[in-house]
Amino acid sequence: MKMNIIKSFKNKFLIFSELINFLWKAKLWWMIPMIFIMVLFSLMIILGTSTGLGPFIYTLF
Repeated sequence: MKMNIIKSFKNKFLIFSELINFLWKAKLWWMIPMIFIMVLFSLMIILGTSTGLGPFIYTLF
């Protein structure tokens, strides 16, 4: 079970790294910060709604 979670995370990270490599090779490096910001906001939304960290994250806004 734990190994499946690790493999799943590794596969998702590989997809993200392929996206970054594609953007870099296609000279779309200006989109890389936007992708990072979108990932950061999505993580904040996920953590804010599913864990006890919600009240702490909501105070940032």
